[in-house]
Amino acid sequence: MIPVSEGKTALDKIIKKTRVHLYKPIQIAEILFKQRSGEIDDLADLESYRSASKHWRDAITVPFIGAKCSSSAKFQDDVFSETAMPPRLLVGLGEINKRSGAVEAYIYQAFKDKYFQLNEALNYCLEATPLTFDLKVFLGMFWAEAGLKRSLDKIFEIVVYALFEVIVTNSGLKIALRIDGDGSVLKEFHEFAQKVLGLHSDLAFEEVDAHFHRVGITNAADRGLDMYANFGSVVQIKHLDLNETLAGDIVSSVASDRIVIVCKQVDAELVTKVLNQLGFSHRIQAIVSVEELIEWYSRALTGVNSCMLADRLIETLGEQIQLEFPSLGGDDFDDFCRGRGYKLG
Repeated sequence: MIPVSEGKTALDKIIKKTRVHLYKPIQIAEILFKQRSGEIDDLADLESYRSASKHWRDAITVPFIGAKCSSSAKFQDDVFSETAMPPRLLVGLGEINKRSGAVEAYIYQAFKDKYFQLNEALNYCLEATPLTFDLKVFLGMFWAEAGLKRSLDKIFEIVVYALFEVIVTNSGLKIALRIDGDGSVLKEFHEFAQKVLGLHSDLAFEEVDAHFHRVGITNAADRGLDMYANFGSVVQIKHLDLNETLAGDIVSSVASDRIVIVCKQVDAELVTKVLNQLGFSHRIQAIVSVEELIEWYSRALTGVNSCMLADRLIETLGEQIQLEFPSLGGDDFDDFCRGRGYKLG
């Protein structure tokens, strides 16, 4: 028989690696609950719960945090791999859990603890004013709490988006589409011009407000692109120190010649030298560090144009945070735990 300690070690590893939503641990908890309730006969039979357990997990996360896992099917199935929680380890955890739901309660306690830590940090932002908000302090909260570090990349993305979008939309910047020549191609493809470009047959000029857009509000695995602007720039955001390897990976994964990289720190001279050697330097428009972001935040919140920027910046931060990290379901979650018989702290 597999030692129970091996299963607990594997579970703790998954909890530690998982972002605050804890999708994989909750999936494990619901599998164990179904076995305890008699709906699963044999935890060694993976196919009896592989697909169904995703729906059981979503039935918990949707009402309590307003979200469900949007990762690929392959990534979701990885929870049952030998490096995560294979059925042989679930069997051992099930033996302990079926008596009182102790393993389920352990997982939901971790879920509650992570959300408590997150809410403490996010409330700093949501309750801030332009005079009290300090970007360095806010990001530092996520570094200080081990349980929040896995969510730092999304927080950093929100921080960058809020600043870039608020500056651009309050700058009076306009983006223009203009047809040179007689426009015969777009006359022939007038449906394309209208549907894809927003140009009508009798209009050879279109002007729109400049904007930045996040690619998606999701905690799925990293994509090749985090943000894009409707004027051509694309943005890759990494709360990491930028080195030549990371810069090369970013450039090779993003098909654009106007890449803005936002990072924690950068040895600009070294990175530029290496990218020149690789022939990539012409595709990087700029590299922005955390130090620059902190300075720009300070100007936006208290500088010459703060009357236009400050309130909107704080509002945008709060809006994006609430979209990305809905609050745990309060009394409903406590009622759920009591109904299951969990005694959480």
